[in-house]
Amino acid sequence: MAHNESFDMAGPAGRLESILMHPDGDPVAAAVVCHAHPLHGGMMHFKVVFRAAKALQHHGLAVLRFNFRGVGRSEGTHDDGRGEQDDVRAALDEMARRFPTLPQVLGGFSFGSVMAARVGGTDPRVRALLVMGFPLRSVQDTAYLDGVTKPRLFVQGERDEFGNAEAIRARVEPLAPPRELVVVPGADHFFTAHLDALQAAVDGWAAGRPWA
Repeated sequence: MAHNESFDMAGPAGRLESILMHPDGDPVAAAVVCHAHPLHGGMMHFKVVFRAAKALQHHGLAVLRFNFRGVGRSEGTHDDGRGEQDDVRAALDEMARRFPTLPQVLGGFSFGSVMAARVGGTDPRVRALLVMGFPLRSVQDTAYLDGVTKPRLFVQGERDEFGNAEAIRARVEPLAPPRELVVVPGADHFFTAHLDALQAAVDGWAAGRPWA
C-alpha cells in the first residue's frame, strides 16, 4: 500500500535528507521532484512540491523528494545552482539504484524547476519533465529549454510575479513538441489558493503516461 519512507541518501556534498513516496502496488515509473530556492525558504515539504508528488504517486509512480544541500538536515552549503544540479543527479542515481528497470520523470518548482530542466533535458534516464512556476525573471539564460524533445509539462500561475501568463506563453510556445502548458487562472507564483488546480494539471498529465 502507499506509504512514505524517510531516509538519507548520499550526495556530492554529504547527506541529503529525503522522503520516498511509494505508490499502491508495484511502481510504473520513478520520479524526483525538486523544491524552491534554498535561500528563500524552499524545502521538500513545500505545498507545491508535495501536491505534485501526490499526483504522480496516485498514478503509480514512486516519487522522491529531497532537501538540497544546506537545507534541513542535508549537509553542504548553497552553491548558486551549480552543486545543486549535482544533488539532482544524485537523486536520479538513487532512484536508478532502487528501480533500475523503470523510466524516470524529473520535475521541480521555481528554482527546482530550473535545476530539473537543466539536468533532465540532457540526462538520458529522464523520460519526461515537469516544470512548475518557472522563474523567468530570475533566469538570465534559458537556452537549455531549446532542443529538448522529451515530453514536458509547464504549469504556471497566470499572475506569477516571476513570469506571468504572457511571458511563459512567449517562451514555451516556440518549443518543440511534445510539450504542454497549463496556465492556472488567477494564481500567483506559489499557486496560493489554487493548489487544487495545480495538482489537477499534474494529475491530467500523468494520466497520459508521458514517460512511456
